[in-house]
Amino acid sequence: MPAMVPGWNHGNITRSKAEELLSRAGKDGSFLVRASESIPRAYALCVLFRNCVYTYRILPNEDDKFTVQASEGVPMRFFTKLDQLIDFYKKENMGLVTHLQYPVPLEEEDAIDEAEEDTVESVMSPPELPPRNIPMSAGPSEAKDLPLATENPRAPEVIRLSLSETLFQRLQSMDTSGLPEEHLKAIQDYLSTQLLLDSDFLKTGSSNLPHLKKLTSLLCKELHGEVIRTLPSLESLQRLFDQQLSPGLRPRPQVPGEASPITMVAKLSQLTSLLSSIEDKVKSLLHEGSESTNRRSLIPPVTFEVKSESLGIPQKMHLKVDVESGKLIVKKSKDGSEDKFYSHKKILQLIKSQKFLNKLVILVETEKEKILRKEYVFADSKKREGFCQLLQQMKNKHSEQPEPDMITIFIGTWNMGNAPPPKKITSWFLSKGQGKTRDDSADYIPHDIYVIGTQEDPLGEKEWLELLRHSLQEVTSMTFKTVAIHTLWNIRIVVLAKPEHENRISHICTDNVKTGIANTLGNKGAVGVSFMFNGTSLGFVNSHLTSGSEKKLRRNQNYMNILRFLALGDKKLSPFNITHRFTHLFWLGDLNYRVELPTWEAEAIIQKIKQQQYSDLLAHDQLLLERKDQKVFLHFEEEEITFAPTYRFERLTRDKYAYTKQKATGMKYNLPSWCDRVLWKSYPLVHVVCQSYGSTSDIMTSDHSPVFATFEAGVTSQFVSKNGPGTVDSQGQIEFLACYATLKTKSQTKFYLEFHSSCLESFVKSQEGENEEGSEGELVVRFGETLPKLKPIISDPEYLLDQHILISIKSSDSDESYGEGCIALRLETTEAQHPIYTPLTHHGEMTGHFRGEIKLQTSQGKMREKLYDFVKTERDESSGMKCLKNLTSHDPMRQWEPSGRVPACGVSSLNEMINPNYIANRGPCPRVQEARPGDLGKVEALLQEDLLLTKPEMFENPLYGSVSSFPKLVPRKEQESPKMLRKEPPPCPDPGISSPSIVLPKAQEVESVKGTSKQAPVPVLGPTPRIRSFTCSSSAEGRMTSGDKSQGKPKASASSQAPVPVKRPVKPSRSEMSQQTTPIPAPRPPLPVKSPAVLQLQHSKGRDYRDNTELPHHGKHRQEEGLLGRTAMQ
Repeated sequence: MPAMVPGWNHGNITRSKAEELLSRAGKDGSFLVRASESIPRAYALCVLFRNCVYTYRILPNEDDKFTVQASEGVPMRFFTKLDQLIDFYKKENMGLVTHLQYPVPLEEEDAIDEAEEDTVESVMSPPELPPRNIPMSAGPSEAKDLPLATENPRAPEVIRLSLSETLFQRLQSMDTSGLPEEHLKAIQDYLSTQLLLDSDFLKTGSSNLPHLKKLTSLLCKELHGEVIRTLPSLESLQRLFDQQLSPGLRPRPQVPGEASPITMVAKLSQLTSLLSSIEDKVKSLLHEGSESTNRRSLIPPVTFEVKSESLGIPQKMHLKVDVESGKLIVKKSKDGSEDKFYSHKKILQLIKSQKFLNKLVILVETEKEKILRKEYVFADSKKREGFCQLLQQMKNKHSEQPEPDMITIFIGTWNMGNAPPPKKITSWFLSKGQGKTRDDSADYIPHDIYVIGTQEDPLGEKEWLELLRHSLQEVTSMTFKTVAIHTLWNIRIVVLAKPEHENRISHICTDNVKTGIANTLGNKGAVGVSFMFNGTSLGFVNSHLTSGSEKKLRRNQNYMNILRFLALGDKKLSPFNITHRFTHLFWLGDLNYRVELPTWEAEAIIQKIKQQQYSDLLAHDQLLLERKDQKVFLHFEEEEITFAPTYRFERLTRDKYAYTKQKATGMKYNLPSWCDRVLWKSYPLVHVVCQSYGSTSDIMTSDHSPVFATFEAGVTSQFVSKNGPGTVDSQGQIEFLACYATLKTKSQTKFYLEFHSSCLESFVKSQEGENEEGSEGELVVRFGETLPKLKPIISDPEYLLDQHILISIKSSDSDESYGEGCIALRLETTEAQHPIYTPLTHHGEMTGHFRGEIKLQTSQGKMREKLYDFVKTERDESSGMKCLKNLTSHDPMRQWEPSGRVPACGVSSLNEMINPNYIANRGPCPRVQEARPGDLGKVEALLQEDLLLTKPEMFENPLYGSVSSFPKLVPRKEQESPKMLRKEPPPCPDPGISSPSIVLPKAQEVESVKGTSKQAPVPVLGPTPRIRSFTCSSSAEGRMTSGDKSQGKPKASASSQAPVPVKRPVKPSRSEMSQQTTPIPAPRPPLPVKSPAVLQLQHSKGRDYRDNTELPHHGKHRQEEGLLGRTAMQ
């Protein structure tokens, strides 16, 4: 019987949890032991004294004896067991700050190791084979009366006879009229005599069945001859269509072999492979013609019906997008002649209207190098989005850049319910069903990467992979490359990529973590895959967490364990968990968080689902509530949920939820819930946009519906230094000034910083900082001017401004990290100091903040335009100058603070002051958009603003039918009145922080189509330095005066001006919003509205400040990771 673990040994608890337990104990001399986070096999002894926690490292030596690490000159004492060490230091004056007196016991967790009902059922075990002596034709009642063959192991002869007789009975019950007489006789002979002989071979330990092989050889005799005769013809046909084969290569001679079963299997496999290959090659040849290109997907021309105004009269027109030829064709009728066309080089920018969801402005260049502004109204926002995606694809296809700067990623998660999938699952990969779905016009655009996560997957890896690749081929006419496949029991993740990306993908890594019973069973847990895409790191985690509505805390612990122990990404980033190791991290799976409502409300829940009234249900969604309280998925994002709960359906239908289940212990309730989710977390200021998020309606073999999400993600290329390999660029420098960290800790140790980045040759360590007492019991560590100057390997701004610096603050006594953060280097200007901020987290918990200033020095150069800058968002005229006024009323603390805590005014951040081309939607107002250096240089820097996350539309839910409507121009304010709840006053920037000013020259003229809109044209800026002014408003509704608008000048800050009174109701503050209920009008047909939980969560994130007049964000920008080594794709 194993020895019991002492009560003071807490194993793998986190440092912050240890401090919490000791603080709760409250007595000097309270202690516990936990595993060290910095050294394997080491421990940390934590002691409470005078309300401070002191940590001593316990190290093992070569003989596995333990000693407490001491300062130089102090004699070391060795102990064979931890118990002896603890007993020794219970004596007074043994060198610790105080002697050990009160052991802090382990916390009692509610049935943490208790087997769940669902878990026990889903624990994998070999399936029970049917009894051999029961005929297949026997019904359930017959089988029940027959004795099991395994019940009498002492009667081998009976088993043999019974098996032969059973097989004879099966043969007689089968229709054998189509069998040749000699084949039928050979099978009967085998069953009567030779079957027993093969059985004897097996008993001797041999895996050979000679008599069965003889039978199959006889049956396949004629087939073998046909295959031998057919294969050369097929191989010749394959060569005919194989573009990469040398013309002089001759077919290998055919050597006839023996018609053995092994040979036949190989030949048949070769036959089926050849047939499949020939079909692929013919399709490829027909699509591409005689020339082979990197991009193999053929996208047919797509025509959109739009409306355009001419002299105030709306006219129906048709826009035809021909991606392959790179043309946008304008026609008055669908089948009529072309009025005019614009090549991809002449299409400068797409500008989405923020007020009207179906309106789009296209900036094109004429032959006389003038800029025309064309305005069109689409059938709905989905059509507009599909049009924009096709034009982006056209730009990408005909780009002169050799490497992409944006890719699209499909994420799918499905709990298969241990049932085989249907034959057709293509709707999943086309993002069709409920929620935010793709338009039909985007069906032909294949994603660059497909990530498919499954749970309770009954198929083998090979079988599932074959189904996925076949389905994608049906959708895209492409054969995708397998990047990775990894399985833990029946939790699986598959990553597929376009063939053209094969050489761009490297450093592939897979891992898994078990979180089942006692964290040893793999029926629950996670699998992960990570790799580099050129210079960008990508991570994907598929998890299946603990089931049961009441097991919310256990699910939270599952998440924490996965964060700590899933080993993916760059191993050099050991101080950082997976949330900081990747430019983009996507987390998918059956997270099993439920709608927490009483079981007797089940029918009421069903009615709300049928009416699409999701807001009330989402207010009780456990995952949203836990995220709001910062207990799980800290700083992750999730697209708005506008689809029905994906669990628990009655199988083979999506019209009925089966929310009751009879168990031995009684009736179990599984209320309809959004168990299956997709979340993501990206580095600051990196482009990432969720284009779709929904569930399918036609895949019904499981009690879960598959969920899909698609993303645009910014990526970087492998940058090559102009100075050649192996040289350090002396022109570049990164300098941190006046930095300090605020930590939530009771430790009194000294702290230092570590800087990690792919732009550095190796990590850099700082000197120790000076500790100060902070407010609310926090510790402030100031580093002043002592931080080292970092030397990047490349100083070219095109490379350096795309990089990030990861920061870890560590204790000097144990070298354990107390918090990690990330700083983007995308600065507005170089050679000047800019304020910086990052939250500090550790093992998924908020541990503090890091602030200071940064100064970046680069070589000469400029950033090139990115593909994701092609689509922008036009600000509404009504909020035109409001954008300038509130441009930097962004408080970085609002991203990270709990919603209940109101941050002090004046906290400013580099991340909110930088190039607006890369500012993500992290503040309460839109942003000023600058011109890009390429095509947009011709447009002279149009003033625009980014849109905020759109409320996706609902389509084709079988529970309530279609709710789509069109085509009139409807202001967003009327469409999405429930979102008025989001409005709130912006915070004030610190007047003490020096801020550059915005220079707005007189708008230059832009030629446009007359009468295309009642709106005034968007002001156009001349080329000006990238300088911004930072102002504050005491009211969210404060606006520029009409004089200000006409002059196009920014308003002075609120600190120097009184706010302009307006005749509008005062918008409630965040705290007031949480205490009041605003009536929401019921639209017809009912559209899903935001729940209070969603709203509060988005306010606490700070990235989702939305306005009822603002279009949800489609252009979120983030920063990409830098240069890393590459290896060949596996």
